[in-house]
Amino acid sequence: MKLRFPLVCFSLFLLSGLQIASAEEAVWKAGSAFVRITPDKPMYMAGYAARNKPSEGVASELYAKALYLEDAEGHRAAIVTFDLISVLKELRDGVAKTVEARYKIPAAAVMLNCSHTHCGPVVRSPSKAIQDLDSEKVKQAVEYSQWLEKTLIELVGAAVENAEPSTVTYHRSRAAFAMNRRLPTDAGFRNSPNPDGPVDHDVPVLKVVNAAGELKTILFGYACHNTTLSFYEFCGDYAGFAQADIERNHPGVVAMFVMGCGGDQNPYPRRTLDLAITHGKTLATAVEAALETPAIPVSGPLTAQLEEVEVTYAPPPTKEELEARLETGNKYVVRHAQRLLTQLETEGKLRDSYTTLVQTFQFGDDLTLIALPGETVVDFSLRLKRELADRRVWVAGYSNDVFAYVPSKRVLQEGGYEGGGALIYFTAILHPGPFADDIEERIIDSVHRQLQPE
Repeated sequence: MKLRFPLVCFSLFLLSGLQIASAEEAVWKAGSAFVRITPDKPMYMAGYAARNKPSEGVASELYAKALYLEDAEGHRAAIVTFDLISVLKELRDGVAKTVEARYKIPAAAVMLNCSHTHCGPVVRSPSKAIQDLDSEKVKQAVEYSQWLEKTLIELVGAAVENAEPSTVTYHRSRAAFAMNRRLPTDAGFRNSPNPDGPVDHDVPVLKVVNAAGELKTILFGYACHNTTLSFYEFCGDYAGFAQADIERNHPGVVAMFVMGCGGDQNPYPRRTLDLAITHGKTLATAVEAALETPAIPVSGPLTAQLEEVEVTYAPPPTKEELEARLETGNKYVVRHAQRLLTQLETEGKLRDSYTTLVQTFQFGDDLTLIALPGETVVDFSLRLKRELADRRVWVAGYSNDVFAYVPSKRVLQEGGYEGGGALIYFTAILHPGPFADDIEERIIDSVHRQLQPE
């Protein structure tokens, strides 16, 4: 696995026909870089519990990308995105700690966001490997994750080296292939298209242009599970194809995808490579449309905050309840119960809380970027946009610590897969059961605390 960084490419243009950003207008220093992170050999893949063998080829390469920003006052930040299913908290903390020491970017200003493709390798830190029963799968995942941490640190360094005077503008459009996937039925909520369910079709875009007028970086987002595909080939899915399409249309540009609050959203229709390519082109077209909207200048000062937030669980199952689950015949329920019984025996109790991360970036009064943890459902972005209606707000999910589905109070009370049913499939963290119904308030309250004026 070798680092590959973009060559600086200069576009040809007629000076008389293009308004060029002068050095005086370029209030930022900005740089971006990318690196291929596709495994060089077959690996077990993340995302679907039924997978039972390693990968069988590459449909499209996987990438990690970084954007470095420094305002006129010297405040720095780094946004890192990658084509993997999750962000381990340990990975984020390791990257942020070294980046702060090496490149003087505060750890609180380092954001990691995953595209959540289900066609990438399993990632695990050594401390979180114990829950997986397949030793070879664990070994591969730990080795890859250790390599990934070093690679991401070098990637941020490359983005810093590429930094140059730049202007940053905000744009926005919409794309409509995401649909709510929580369909109410007489038997509860089923994972199926629900055209009446809540969605967030916004496509926020951050455009970075250097002082010579050259487009250098496009950061864009969307709230939709990156799960068109479920085959055994490595692939960035629709988010990867969208980035590739934008980069083909703008040679020399680094296009970066930020996953939004898509925990309960799916791309429809799905299941074929052609559909993933189509959804990617649809999203790329929405980005192109956004770039044609009036540019909203983004200035500083840049401020970033990161807060640890403790979320708690509902009352855990008893030993007797867990033992009863061993007789259900469902292998996933049985395996989860066995792990919880082992934890009870070895530790004397089950986990009652989990500490995660909530992050905010403020670009003066021009833009607020909120980075939420976990597989956050769409209610979070819709609520924050309502409550912060006096601001220009970009809400990302899947950031810094993808530890579980993060349901709103509504979804939690409705139940179903995102409301707690999915927790039996998580193997990096052993969850005893659903979260307490105040999880939404704890996370939203953290955002509001961070955005209060000092």
